[in-house]
Amino acid sequence: LQALVLVARRRPAVVLSLGGYASVPCALAAVVLRIPLVVAEQNAVPRAANRLVGRFARACAVSFPDTTLPRSTVTGNPVRGAIRMVADGRRSPGEGAADRRAARQVLCVDERPFVVVFGGSLGARRINRAVARAVEDWKGGPVVIEHVVGARGWNDLGERAGLPAPNVEYRPVEYEADMPTVLSAADLVVCRAGATSVAELSAIGVPSILIPLPGAPGDHQTANALNLERSGGARLVPDGELDSARLEAELSTLLADPTALAEMADGARAVGIPDAADRVVDVIVDLLDGRTGLGDSSS
Repeated sequence: LQALVLVARRRPAVVLSLGGYASVPCALAAVVLRIPLVVAEQNAVPRAANRLVGRFARACAVSFPDTTLPRSTVTGNPVRGAIRMVADGRRSPGEGAADRRAARQVLCVDERPFVVVFGGSLGARRINRAVARAVEDWKGGPVVIEHVVGARGWNDLGERAGLPAPNVEYRPVEYEADMPTVLSAADLVVCRAGATSVAELSAIGVPSILIPLPGAPGDHQTANALNLERSGGARLVPDGELDSARLEAELSTLLADPTALAEMADGARAVGIPDAADRVVDVIVDLLDGRTGLGDSSS
């Protein structure tokens, strides 16, 4: 009822629903008041809120091809401005190399491969423990590993490495505030396959090893990861198969093959859409202007 009053008073020209339970009241109020509704879906598998209101939407902006929402247009998933600046630099001849060098200088990373591991703000226990053991038992070449442990695991010594192997410079941190710089400098990323992570990795063109969150609704993280894996930009490792031996093997193989990493970067960049936010706006403007072409999932 509060949403209905709010939308009736504001009387917007269009309502954009981003999903989540909080979006449902205003989206349904738009339907009741016959205000055009646009749904933006971040994941490859739509969540419950967008499946519910998507049937009433005039258009759906989706992040991946074959997302099962009606009247959909592939716009990509919007990324923050700092990530877009890095991505745009990578797509301009010569600028990407300079930005990458600058980022590595800021982070005091030399010519050694730079691996970044994160599992969200709280962390991911299985990833944390696999990294901790892999760092201690590392048998590969020289490497710098920044491990964003997360708030939940920071005080648990079992989720951080003890004495790293001689070839490893291990940098555990509880939280990383400057992910754009870190991703710009990274040679390889290990993380979950959330929609924003996948969008940022592909926008910039960063090779990755993706470990989808088990039990995610609709297994949407696996679907997200598969889209990036199919482009050649990532390797998917199921959560249940991840341990220190598997992680060390994956990292060692990739880091020893710069050509493979370069091909993965190209594969990720090929499906990245840095201007996704602009494309979502275009969907809204087209709707307001009464233009044709909405619902063309090949766009």
